[in-house]
Amino acid sequence: MRWTLKPKPEASQVAFMKEALKVDDIIAALLLQRGIDTYEAAKTFFRPSFDDLHDPFLMKDMDKAVNRIEKALSNHENILVYGDYDVDGTTSVALMSSYLKTRADNIATYIPDRYDEGYGISYKGIDFAHDNDFSLIVALDCGIKAIDKVAYAKDKGIDFIICDHHRPGDKIPDAVAVLDPKRNDCNYPFKELCGCGVGFKLITALANKQGKTAEDLVEYLDLVATAIGADIVPIVDENRALAYLGLQVINTNPRPGMKAIIAEVKKDELTITDVVFIIAPRINAAGRMKHGNHAVTLLTETDFNLAAEYAVDINQFNTDRRETDKRITEEALLQIKENDEKERFTTVVYDESWHKGVIGIVASRLTETYYRPTLVFTKSGDKLAASARSVKGFDVYNALEACSEYIEQFGGHKYAAGLTLLPENYEAFKTKFESVVKETIDPKLLTPELKIDMKINLSEINSKLFRIIRQFAPFGPGNMSPTFMTQNVKDTGWGKCVGEDGKHIRLTVAQSYSDKFVCIGFGLGDKIEIIKNPKTFNIAYSIDENHWNGNVSLQLKVKDIKE
Repeated sequence: MRWTLKPKPEASQVAFMKEALKVDDIIAALLLQRGIDTYEAAKTFFRPSFDDLHDPFLMKDMDKAVNRIEKALSNHENILVYGDYDVDGTTSVALMSSYLKTRADNIATYIPDRYDEGYGISYKGIDFAHDNDFSLIVALDCGIKAIDKVAYAKDKGIDFIICDHHRPGDKIPDAVAVLDPKRNDCNYPFKELCGCGVGFKLITALANKQGKTAEDLVEYLDLVATAIGADIVPIVDENRALAYLGLQVINTNPRPGMKAIIAEVKKDELTITDVVFIIAPRINAAGRMKHGNHAVTLLTETDFNLAAEYAVDINQFNTDRRETDKRITEEALLQIKENDEKERFTTVVYDESWHKGVIGIVASRLTETYYRPTLVFTKSGDKLAASARSVKGFDVYNALEACSEYIEQFGGHKYAAGLTLLPENYEAFKTKFESVVKETIDPKLLTPELKIDMKINLSEINSKLFRIIRQFAPFGPGNMSPTFMTQNVKDTGWGKCVGEDGKHIRLTVAQSYSDKFVCIGFGLGDKIEIIKNPKTFNIAYSIDENHWNGNVSLQLKVKDIKE
């Protein structure tokens, strides 16, 4: 790993924040690094509220979307709520359909089949709407590139409202309204909402027309917080407020479906990290292994006993998903090894038998192993479908755009995307993708970067510091848990490898005559020789709490060790 120390804030600024907030130098500096440089900004950061949410009508086309839905409700039109099969899509559909059902009965949902229809709006979905007399489709977490599909629906007398957050192409679909903060002509003050966040802005605008506010929609925020965590959007600005308020709902009064998932995992209080690693994979597993409808059914169920039954199925889907992605990852790693492709700038692998529902996870795992832009392909009908993942700092969406001559369809974000192409174009695409990445990537991005907030001594760590740092949560992109570096520490003699195959490391460190701290380093078993060396070493870590036999103590979660 490359250790990069963040710039130190000006001493005068640190002194100002220290005095204004009555905190120590470390906290003052951490806040300044996050762009928080006034008392008011700190108050907003530590106490997110509904006041931090922007006016939904600042979003381009919001008035058109609201007027069309209000007209549909007044005329008793059939409305179809359409969304993608991942967490962001299914939570969006659950949110929008639940809200609209409080205002009308003739609301239905549609999630495309991952294998039969693929990502986004499908002709099959539009035909379903036409055959069942739906005159309005509200599409969430997809649709920004569905120009031909929206035109097809229009010919059949079906209107579209699109709520998306993916990057648009050169043209915008000819829908009644296209809500997407990433539109070039949209002046909405926050560009990084997830699909469910855009959906929440729409129901807030609808509620505003009835004299209500976002606070009256608090029951939907467990869905929004889950989508924010799962879609790895920056947890800053409006997302921070939505995630903070949504976590309160998850931990105090979640919807029955969410409660049923939490009951299965038996954890008292969930953080955004728990949402990412506990709730999200289970919701995602439905669309990966069976059908996204199962997730929507669970998330919209109002009877807890029924929700608990659905949660059992969802858990089984997740178990199946884990086994499948582990097997495919092993096969992909073997393919890379056999083809001797270790010196490439990209990883591109393909097997027609691989399960389409887990290739995104496999791509993430391969990226962790080789740390380079990665594509995992499988067969999908008469085409090949792939999930793309990137390394920090490299825009894989732009790289795919440069290879568009070989691609049938693609979409996504800077770090994650999906695409389809014809089998005969696979080798040419693979060659072009390698060439594009090789020519455009900064070679240093192929080594993982560990950003360190600041250098501190072990003597500066105490329970008060940890208590305030914990209030920096929810953590995520744009507001990661602070990472510290301490130099010249020694293991006190108890360091050892632990866990399956000795993958992890556990040690107790001291620095001169400071207090000792127990450390755990996941995946750092290969560093055992450094700590057994009589010389001192440097550690990069976050501060954590260890709960054991009713006792609570501070511990260091080590991210890397260097001689």
